[in-house]
Amino acid sequence: MAADKIPVLIGIGEILWDMLPGGKQLGGAPANFAYHANALGGRGLPVSRIGDDELGREILARLERFGLDRGLVAVDPHHPTGTVDVHLDTHGVPQYVIHEKVAWDFLENSPQTFDLAARANVVCFGSLAQRSAGSRAAITEFVGAVPRGCLRIFDINLRQTYFSREVIDASLRMSDVLKLNDGELPTLVELLNLPVTESDALAELMSRYSLRLIALTRGGAGSTLIASDGAVSTHYGFPVEVADTVGAGDAFTAALALGLLAGWSLHQINDHANQVASYVCSQAGAMPAMPPNLAVLPRG
Repeated sequence: MAADKIPVLIGIGEILWDMLPGGKQLGGAPANFAYHANALGGRGLPVSRIGDDELGREILARLERFGLDRGLVAVDPHHPTGTVDVHLDTHGVPQYVIHEKVAWDFLENSPQTFDLAARANVVCFGSLAQRSAGSRAAITEFVGAVPRGCLRIFDINLRQTYFSREVIDASLRMSDVLKLNDGELPTLVELLNLPVTESDALAELMSRYSLRLIALTRGGAGSTLIASDGAVSTHYGFPVEVADTVGAGDAFTAALALGLLAGWSLHQINDHANQVASYVCSQAGAMPAMPPNLAVLPRG
């Protein structure tokens, strides 16, 4: 594929080290999204901020090793690189302790980030990096600067208490696609005063926020995709021996985004996104090497 034809998919927000029982792994949902978008055939780029410290320098080295452009990962001279303590339960499902006042809480846009926004085909963002007013403003600015036709994905990623009705409502209003999991939906029902039943809650979200698509994931039980034209695809997942589930949802989102850009049917997208997420669950960490057969857009 010619370089100028490769779509640009941006993950803006947190980049950090997941401190897993087996050692630290590079993570942060937007960075995971960018990695998997790149691995699946797009040009995935992280937009974030690290500290001027050893952990930050390790992140830059790791991005380079993964073949990811690190030019939009700014260095903050005053705040440390982000870290998250990750504890896995007996099923490999993570629980997080996310440290505050770290570099990605102080995102700032620059001429370079706005230039990137103008070339974006997809931008993916979540709620966690919006826990600080400065990063929230930077993300809102960035999403507002993408061109008409750029796919704006709100991968909600509710963590601890780092979200609010205001942030979620505003994020949905600037989005085309909402991706959430079945554990997050009840929180949205309560915060946004949605109908209690799942189908009615999703229909209300679609209508209220003029969304193009909602993706509801269910862990190992698969996912449901609902389009604004009423089309629905339900997938029941692929059985896999789970190493851990860190990053699987972000890989799903990257596969979803590339499938939408490629013009695939809902069923094709859902099947492929579940294959990708299941594979990531079978590997340790959020950014395992991706088998070439899973690429949406083969290179060459």
